Amino acid sequence: MTEKAPLKLPLKNGAPAGSEGDADPPCDAARSRNMAAIHSRGTSPELFIRRLLFKRGFRYRVTPRKPCGHPDLYLARYRAVIFIHGCFWHRHAGCKLASTPSTRREFWNAKFARNVARDALVKETLLKEGYRYLVIWECTIRRMRKDGAFCAEVVDKIAAFIQGDTPELEL
Repeated sequence: MTEKAPLKLPLKNGAPAGSEGDADPPCDAARSRNMAAIHSRGTSPELFIRRLLFKRGFRYRVTPRKPCGHPDLYLARYRAVIFIHGCFWHRHAGCKLASTPSTRREFWNAKFARNVARDALVKETLLKEGYRYLVIWECTIRRMRKDGAFCAEVVDKIAAFIQGDTPELEL
C-alpha cells in the first residue's frame, strides 16, 4: 500500500494550503473565540500587583461595583482605587506597547478614542467623588518583573500613595 499525500484544499486566493498565501485572517467565529479569551479580571499583571500589596498588609476589594468605572482594586479604608491599564488598550502615551494595528485603522482609532475618553470621564468622576486614583501601566509591571530593585521602588510608591493624601498618580 502506498500512502497518499494529504489533500490540500485551495484557499480563497487559489493557493494551496501550506503555501505562502496561508495567513488568512481568522473567520468571525475564530476571532470571537480569540477575543473571548482576553479577560478583564484576574489578569496576570493584576494578580502580580495584588500579591505585592497583600504581602505589604493592604486589604482590598477586587473589581467592586460601588466606585464608578469598576477599578481593578478598591481600598475602602483609604478611599483609593487602582486601575491596572494595558498600554495597548488604554493608549499609554509614548509607550512602544501602544501601537496601532495596520489594518482597519479607522476602527481602531475610534475604539481607542472611546477608551481614552471613558478613562478620562471615570477619572474625573472618581476624583470629584473624593476617591484617590492610581493607574499602574502594563509596561511598568513588565519592568517590575524583570528588575527587583525597580519593583521594590514602585511598591514603595504605591504604598506611599495609598497611605498618603495625593489625589492621583500614574506609574
